[in-house]
Amino acid sequence: MGREHWKKIWVGSAGNMVEWFDWFVYASFATYFAGSFFPEGNDTAKLMNTAGIFAVGFFMRPVGGWLLGRVADRKGRKTALTLTVTLMSASALLIAVAPTYAVAGYGGAGVLLIARLLQGLSVGGEYAASATYLTEASAPEHRGFASSFQYVSMTAGQVLGLGLLIVLQRTMSDAALHSWGWRIPFVIGALGAAVVFYLRRTMLETEVYEESAGDGVAVGEQGTLKALWAHRREAFLVVALTMGGTVAYYTYTTYLTKYLSNSAGLPKQTATLVSFCALIVFACLQPLAGRLSDRIGRRPLLITFAVGSTLLSVPILAMLKHAGSFWPALGLSLLALLVVTGYTSINACVKAELFPTGIRALGVALPYAVANALFGGTAEYVALWFKNAGIESGFSWYVAGCAAVSLIVYLVMRETRDIDLGRVGGKGSGGPGTLPGQKRDQLPVS
Repeated sequence: MGREHWKKIWVGSAGNMVEWFDWFVYASFATYFAGSFFPEGNDTAKLMNTAGIFAVGFFMRPVGGWLLGRVADRKGRKTALTLTVTLMSASALLIAVAPTYAVAGYGGAGVLLIARLLQGLSVGGEYAASATYLTEASAPEHRGFASSFQYVSMTAGQVLGLGLLIVLQRTMSDAALHSWGWRIPFVIGALGAAVVFYLRRTMLETEVYEESAGDGVAVGEQGTLKALWAHRREAFLVVALTMGGTVAYYTYTTYLTKYLSNSAGLPKQTATLVSFCALIVFACLQPLAGRLSDRIGRRPLLITFAVGSTLLSVPILAMLKHAGSFWPALGLSLLALLVVTGYTSINACVKAELFPTGIRALGVALPYAVANALFGGTAEYVALWFKNAGIESGFSWYVAGCAAVSLIVYLVMRETRDIDLGRVGGKGSGGPGTLPGQKRDQLPVS
């Protein structure tokens, strides 16, 4: 790829990394700050309270997807990406200074909730804006490879968060971490977002947006719900194909550390190290799988993920619960994340390839955010609910069932690898929602 393409990928990915660092350190450090905002009681109950606030952030993501997706389609991808990182910096700073239960009662939890809502607003727009930007910024034959860096940067943000946790675990006492040490990553996140704000102000807009921003929608309706409704089949397709992938992803990333420590009985330090090592390998797999999709298509990878997740979720989670030590836990975690790679490496470009330029960001943002609010954001809470109810194994069947639903969608959807982003639903393409060479009644689901 050309130097200009790499520059766009770097700037887009660096901002995405900081965004997701701020988003994920909440989950990574939850076991340390759960007791700071809620009264003494059952450890699982306190984790459920913090997981509930984690899930609430996801329910704000559709709002963020709508507002910031609209901005991205009407004002440009660069404007939306700059705005998202501003919101994320503010939310991280709020968490860093939030008062504890001992100081302000449930007022501290209220500040935590407001900050998490702001994070949800930011991430709701970040996913779509960065997915659209990375997909549009790359050459057609490298879209899968380029867009895979979205999950590379997302995972890098989480790895940095876990790495920081490991460092703090080894340099601070457990009491200090529970008392005030958990605030450190949020201070770092706020500062990092401020740096990225400067980088994004100097980034270049994509050529696809500059040349075909109004294609596929009526004049003045870019980024509107009316325009999205004209592409409702594609929007429902995004929800369905996201369902299984987002549940599996959040199960084996954000929830994994807590599952290993709270259910498998591994020490917190060991559980954190397992997640850290597994995620480094996971990040390295993304470009390889993305490049493979540029050669063989998107559907084969999606189908491989769904079949693997449907068949392996129950045995993997059962064996993880009895892993007992670092190496068995790491091996099983890597197997799970290898399966998930079939979804994560290409889901950004698949969704972007379904919509015309004038509605692409909103088309990716809103349905994806809805799917994450319903399934991804609640995955950890559902898992803890099953555990608290004494039927923890039921969660693994839930993960497998969500993957099975998405498998049906992958089997019937059309291949999107070879479409022209500038012509999706645009002039000469046959109308809203069509791919190049299709007639209006040939939508992306066969």
